[in-house]
Amino acid sequence: MTTLLNKKTVEDINVSGKRVIARMDFNVPLQDSVITDDKRIREAMKTIKYLSDNKAKTILVSHLGRPKGQFDMKYSLKPVAKRISELLGKEVVLAADVIGEDAKAKAAALKDGDVMLLENVRFHKEEEKNDEEFSKSLASFADIFVNDAFGTAHRAHASTAGIARFLPAVSGYLIKKEIDFMCQALNNPVRPFIAILGGAKVSDKIGVIESLLEKVDSIIIGGGMAYTFLKAQGYEIGTSICEDDKLELALDLLKRAKEKGVNLLLPKDIVVADEFKNDANISIKDYDQIPSNLMGLDIGPKTIDYFSDTIKDARTIIWNGPMGVFEFKNFANGTKMIAQAVANADATSIIGGGDSAAAVELLGFADKVSHISTGGGASLEFLEGKVLPGIDVLEDKWVEKK
Repeated sequence: MTTLLNKKTVEDINVSGKRVIARMDFNVPLQDSVITDDKRIREAMKTIKYLSDNKAKTILVSHLGRPKGQFDMKYSLKPVAKRISELLGKEVVLAADVIGEDAKAKAAALKDGDVMLLENVRFHKEEEKNDEEFSKSLASFADIFVNDAFGTAHRAHASTAGIARFLPAVSGYLIKKEIDFMCQALNNPVRPFIAILGGAKVSDKIGVIESLLEKVDSIIIGGGMAYTFLKAQGYEIGTSICEDDKLELALDLLKRAKEKGVNLLLPKDIVVADEFKNDANISIKDYDQIPSNLMGLDIGPKTIDYFSDTIKDARTIIWNGPMGVFEFKNFANGTKMIAQAVANADATSIIGGGDSAAAVELLGFADKVSHISTGGGASLEFLEGKVLPGIDVLEDKWVEKK
């Protein structure tokens, strides 16, 4: 299990007067070059302010979108530089390139406490290839590397892992917060400890389910993945999404849950429709009464009550994945009601990014849950017990003597 208990953080290293290159996750949603949700920027500000206040010369680096290794200005970090400047209360200059002459000149001109931002690191295809020369070029800007991009910590890219081959590497405050919350939940949970898992595919969550079966008291299964479990037990699921090659696995997981005394909850009723669109014809059917020509797109009212009863008694909750087709308003109710149940629970609640995080924030419950992760993929891999490359490369506080 990855832990930061023995990893150095930004407070464990002297940054005063030093050039610090800090990997952030500024992969924020944009509409017409306007940021529509600045949560990831706000989450990074504690580390940025610490570096600036402690007189570091700070060079921020991030990706945005998928420019596919090309300088595509649709994915420019210009709106991000503007927003950081507003939050920091002083100008954060944006380099016109990543490792080119403009970046070098702006980095060389930094004074103590100054902050700059390199252009989108994914404008170079070498970033995602974790190219050694590209990593070395990034490292040449600085004396210290700070990784605070939890959302990309599961990627071994040049700016998340490769750069640590050439510089002392420590974490920022956000990565520390993310890992501390999840380590506490997984290693020392207050019980009952429940996991709520949704989303389309069982295959996306196999490792998570297997890992959590060793730790939790109950697992709630919703979303598209529930239909694979229902079909595995012989029920008609109509035209609902299903992974036929995972039916045996679903049965095995049900068996293992029973053997371990883990309560695995599946939907009692389903909101079904005749088409995959928001304004389709809708009806509600019990889980064992789904017509062969209809598809399940959300959990029904009996299921909401059933799941909510378990959530109400929980003291530790991890939630990853929506209960239905959340992007369609008519099939978002299940996810919203589960979000409300989690917010109302007297529990440590961790929301693992993605649509579940969007639901909690959209409904105004963000301040009623303990932690909303900034990284969906990273939090999933962490829950599986995988090593996250962007954290593994950080320096240890101590080295065990032989």
